[in-house]
Amino acid sequence: METKKFTIGQLIKGYKNKSVSPREVLDYVFSNIKLYEPKINSFVTLMEEYAYKSVESLSFDEIDSKPLWGVPVAIKDNMCVNGFKTTCSSKILEPFTPIYTATAVQRLIDAGAIVVGKTNLDEFAMGSSTENSAFFTTSNPWDIDRVPGGSSGGSASAVAARFVPLATGSDTGGSIRQPASFCGVVGFKPTYGTVSRYGLVAFASSLDQIGPFATKVKDVEAAFSVISGKDEMDSTSHPYVFSPVDKNIKEYKIGIVKELYETEGFDSEVLDSLNNVIRLLKSEGCKVDFCSLPHLQYSLPVYYLVATSEASSNLARFDGVRYGLRVEGKDIIETFLQTRGRGFGSEVKRRIMLGTYALSSGYYDAYYLKASKVRTLIVNDFEKAFGEYDCLICPTSPTTAFKKGDKTNDPLSMYLSDIATIPVNLAGLPGISIPVGLDKKGLPIGLQIIGKPFNDNDVLNFASKIESIINFEAEPSLLGGR
Repeated sequence: METKKFTIGQLIKGYKNKSVSPREVLDYVFSNIKLYEPKINSFVTLMEEYAYKSVESLSFDEIDSKPLWGVPVAIKDNMCVNGFKTTCSSKILEPFTPIYTATAVQRLIDAGAIVVGKTNLDEFAMGSSTENSAFFTTSNPWDIDRVPGGSSGGSASAVAARFVPLATGSDTGGSIRQPASFCGVVGFKPTYGTVSRYGLVAFASSLDQIGPFATKVKDVEAAFSVISGKDEMDSTSHPYVFSPVDKNIKEYKIGIVKELYETEGFDSEVLDSLNNVIRLLKSEGCKVDFCSLPHLQYSLPVYYLVATSEASSNLARFDGVRYGLRVEGKDIIETFLQTRGRGFGSEVKRRIMLGTYALSSGYYDAYYLKASKVRTLIVNDFEKAFGEYDCLICPTSPTTAFKKGDKTNDPLSMYLSDIATIPVNLAGLPGISIPVGLDKKGLPIGLQIIGKPFNDNDVLNFASKIESIINFEAEPSLLGGR
């Protein structure tokens, strides 16, 4: 099978004209995984037997009613699939097997998708490189000495390596968009609430959002149309109904986020790529201008107070009593201490301690409350900008993929990897990363497009228009030079 035809649209077309069958596609998927997975390490759990049984249950009569009929999909391992381990790439959940399936995953299955495995991540989705996994580090298919980004690095690398045409991720501060940028694929973080979080292991509940990875914008759109909408199991979910739009690119007024263009720390090649996009948009008749988000400079400290506070609360449930790992002590307190001490990795412990401190008596007003107030100022900045512009654009990440180990001993440097994506989560907005070029090392560069809340369809339409203009067709060369 040609990798350029390994898209949802091409697969469905092939199924309908019977030039290929779902079983043949599954054979291709698992043969590819067996060949390249030892280099990439995308998967924590492979579900080969389950996948073949799922294919056998497909009925060709349903191909027009199920938009993802026969499409292989990989699931980030912080989303529950009934009967299969959900580890969050953590020792503390290594033995945990859920007895239900996350709503977003179930909707993919109901639409005909075939789950082939669970993918690696930074432990509890805390990280920007997938080096914080308790099991192994995932490699970037473009250069296996480099990280795939994080925390959804396993899903991004699985799509980049053409193991699957579709994967899920979760995005709390950029965990879909940043690895999409590093791996040269499309990653979409929908508006907060448009996709149910039921069955997603919580990291920071006011920020977490499930979204899809694929190689084409139309493919993430197809997945989003399936997984979005109200879910009675998640009180924060919104009755969003996706309807595609086909607006001409000339009708868009685009703002370039000045604070993410002039800030030090962005690679010159990343900014050159953005400048090239700006020139292309202007040549297409699109209105483009700079806009300012003056409180954006406070996004990182606000995020690391809000997210760690919510994480310290959410992760309190992992105590050796109700889930996963249990290390016996002489009494219940020692059992808690031993279980959490051995079960959590260093980055998770760091964030739990930060969050616990911020929420502690005497410090709540000074840290968490103040951060929440500044978060509102950031939201207000976006609202003001969207009074003038339809979409905002900026680089997804300040750099291309960095080498393994380069930032593991410097957490502040690692946190800066998400400087362009975190503000979008704080404001609950839709954001997408699409590949727009390669740097001189042959590594992908991503462009982030940000939209108004619940204008996800508009963001996807604009991203699709840019994608068709740029026509990024490069593929990782390390996988046999395909």
